[in-house]
Parts: sequence; C-alpha cells; structure tokens
Amino acid sequence: MRILVIGSGGREHALVWKIAQSKLVDKVFCAPGNGGISQLSECIDINVENIGRLLDFARQEKIDLTVVGPEVPLSLGIVDEFENNKLKIFGPSKKGARLEASKVFAKELMAKYKIPTADFQIFDNPEEARKYIDKINGPCVVKADGLAQGKGVVVAKTPDEAKKAVNSMMQDKIFGDAGNEIIIEECLEGEEASIIVITDSKTVIPLASSQDHKRIFDNDRGPNTGGMGAYSPAPVVSPGLFKLVLEKIIHPTIDGLVREGINYKGTLYAGIMITKEGPRTLEFNVRFGDPETQAILPRLESDLVEVMLAASDRKLSSILKNNGLKWDERACVCVVCSSRGYPGKYEKGKEISGLKEVAKIKDTAVFHAGTKKVTKSQGHKVTSFVTNGGRVLGVAGLGKTIKEAIDKAYQAVGMINFEGMHYRKDIGAKAL
Repeated sequence: MRILVIGSGGREHALVWKIAQSKLVDKVFCAPGNGGISQLSECIDINVENIGRLLDFARQEKIDLTVVGPEVPLSLGIVDEFENNKLKIFGPSKKGARLEASKVFAKELMAKYKIPTADFQIFDNPEEARKYIDKINGPCVVKADGLAQGKGVVVAKTPDEAKKAVNSMMQDKIFGDAGNEIIIEECLEGEEASIIVITDSKTVIPLASSQDHKRIFDNDRGPNTGGMGAYSPAPVVSPGLFKLVLEKIIHPTIDGLVREGINYKGTLYAGIMITKEGPRTLEFNVRFGDPETQAILPRLESDLVEVMLAASDRKLSSILKNNGLKWDERACVCVVCSSRGYPGKYEKGKEISGLKEVAKIKDTAVFHAGTKKVTKSQGHKVTSFVTNGGRVLGVAGLGKTIKEAIDKAYQAVGMINFEGMHYRKDIGAKAL
C-alpha cells in the first residue's frame, strides 16, 4: 500500500513512524513533512490547505489511503473532496469537523444531547460579553469560537483578565474571524485527561488514556501552548472512569452527530475535566492530539493502518472481532523541546546536536515537530537538523512505571541541545 500523511508536526512524525512499521505498507509520503519525517517517508512540498494539489498528488501517485493530521484541512472539507473522487481517506467530513472548528457548534450539540460540560453563554457582541463578566464577577473561561492553533482559550482568574481576553479576541482580532463569536463558561476544577477514540459511527475503539501539559512553564504557569508534553496512561483515568466517559460523553456525542445527519468517522478526541461531580467535556478535537499521539503510539502494538482502513471503510467492528487493540503495558512520557520565546516570537535556524546519540538509547523515540534537514558540503556531505518552528522536538521514553518513563525521556532530553532550547522539567509529575 501507498500511504499519504498530511501535516508537518510531531504528531505527523509519530503517525508516519507507526504507519511505516505496518506490514501492509510499501511506501509513505508526507505533505509537507519536516526534517525528521524525511528520514522515514518522501516529503512533498504541498501546503496542508491546498486541497486541490493534494488531491491531484493522491490520484497521480495512486495513494491507497490518506491520513489527515491537522484540523485545518479537515475543517476545509478535504475528506469530502477525496471521497467524491473515490479516494480512501481517514478523517471526518467537513460537517463532522465542525465539532472542533466551531466551539459554538460543539457546545450547542452538547446542550441539546445532554452531554456533561461546563455551563456557558455565547456572545457576538463584546459589550454584552463584558456585562456578563461583571454579572458573574469571578473566574471564568473565555473561548474563541473558531480554530486558533490550541491557543484560543483563556482561563481568567479575575473579571479584568476575562475582559482583556474578550477585547483581544473580539476587537483586536488576534485570532481573526475565529473570534467573531466567543463562549464564556464556568471555570471547572479538577484533573484534566484526554480520551481519544477511533470510530466509524457504529463502532468505537478507544486508544490508551493520556494527559497533556498545556502551559509553557513548570507547575502549569505561563500562557497556553500547543502542548509541552504528555504521558500515557493517565492514572487519574481509572477503568471505571474510562467506561463512564465512553457512556456519558463519547457515545452520546457520536449518536447526536448521527441524529444531526453526520456519520462521523476518524478520530474523536475529548478533552475531559474530572470534577467532583464526575467527568465534564472541555472540548472536542477531530484528529489525533499533539503531543498525546507521541505518548500513545509508542505503546500501540497493533497495526494502526489496519484500524484506519477499517474505519475508513466503516468496518471497524472487524477489529473488535479480532479482540481490539493490543497495548504495551509500559508507560510512555513525551517531553517537548521548544524554541526560546514560544508561544510568542521565536528564532529559527538553530543547529540541533545530540540526535545521533539519543537514537542509540533503547526505548526512546524522538519525534520532530519544527525541524529542517540541511546538507552542508565539507569535502563530503554532512547532514544536520536545524530548528524551524516553536515546538521543535518531542522526546518520548518508555518505562515499566511512569517514573521510569520520565527518567528515560529526560535522560534523552539531556543529550539534545540547540541555542535557546526550553522544556518543562515536570512532565508526568502529576501522575506520581
């Protein structure tokens, strides 16, 4: 089989890495890919939003299955385009992708089908939003309706912070049209976890639980990022709680979508807050999480391509008949190394050292997120990697316990260096 993966981040590197291990696969392409991905697949310089060119490429290269990494092409309707042209693709339709592309759509769906979530109000007028903040006069969460690269959520401890978020989203337009409408919701307290499933609307196959670390600094301080690390499994998600999330959140959401005329297939990711009253839904994503994927896939022993093919063909029940997914019982911890200044402005082009040494350590994997491969000529060709993004690398380690996995990941991180390299020192500590 010939597989095309769309995207250029750490999640896509993990997907390419796992897909390349499949006995079904002869060749992997990635558009546009990155430095690290180019070691495992042929990288094609096509932007993820250029659906016409991606479609032409898939036809020309006789691609058997396309796997979409990021949310933007899904929200633009890439799945509909490919399926209209009789091409197999893993992911939800444009209508299904609204679950992530519009937080207003997601919250209204949850309210309609009684899916547990935080109380909320929707605003398209900044003045009305500010009045509401004065009325509640306490902590709240302000969310931009549209896609904002994981940065469109502000947890405001004071009314002033909340109003500042409203002004920046609705008036300063820091997220463009994504801030035309906003949601203000109650601030839930508890422990967060990520529950990711693969579904074809009839069958649901859960992946291992995980937990993400969103903020840039240790002890969850500083601004939100795309994610600074993750671990799997999340001990806070007991088997009983996992079952409850599937019963109260995942299944009702998929059933609700079907009732709305949306036969959802692909990955469904629920960000959950585990409160005293039980699990509550924070958000939905319509693709694999990043960096959760980098902590989950090293534990997956089953063939991911078989599962994605079955979901794309709406025959996911065949995987369950073969006893579902097999997992490595060990834990995995992934630590993200970022550029100085991220999630704000950062410099690119800093040379990365230590990758060859880390490759020799057993039970570790380095997933490239923002890197570029450069070849220098010094009498002979020398290949190295330089930074090319905010999040640069995801360094994953496996261990019998979370503690062992933490030690393994940080052992590898300690061998890597580039100018301005930043990483959190407490990834996985919550699990201990």
